[in-house]
Amino acid sequence: MFEVGELIMCGGHGVCRVTAVTGNPIDKLDKKRKYYILEPVYEKGSTIYTPVDNEKVIMRKIMNEKDAKTLIKKIPEIETVWIKEEKTREQMYKDAIRSYDCRSLVQIIKTLYLRRQSRAEQGKKVLSSDEHYLKKAEELLYSEMSLALSIPKENVVDYISREINGKDK
Repeated sequence: MFEVGELIMCGGHGVCRVTAVTGNPIDKLDKKRKYYILEPVYEKGSTIYTPVDNEKVIMRKIMNEKDAKTLIKKIPEIETVWIKEEKTREQMYKDAIRSYDCRSLVQIIKTLYLRRQSRAEQGKKVLSSDEHYLKKAEELLYSEMSLALSIPKENVVDYISREINGKDK
């Protein structure tokens, strides 16, 4: 069970802060089931109510600073995934994003950066579906890393680049 004040990843909403653990907000007679009240960190004014025992929605603690730095060091080793068949490729992107697994998000981001670059070199436009999944993967990963590293979200890419390429570059 998560504690009040903890930051968690909550499926479909990204990083959220647990603001309370309470009884059923809809059925006041239901005294057994507990609910989290969550506030998405990057969606101001939103509130989410989800059962503590919800098995359909992925909920996990966000990575800490050590985990974020370890992941960044491993980025060069994380392989891209190339699937020629478009529907299968798109399903892989969806599954990776729905998993909220940071390593899978890195894999998607790397793959789509390279795909974008390759299409540009061939004089082709970037597919809107590729852009959609790239933005979603970046949003999820960078928002979590921003909080783990205590830096603004817009500085995460530069931070990663500096760490991978050497601090003096």
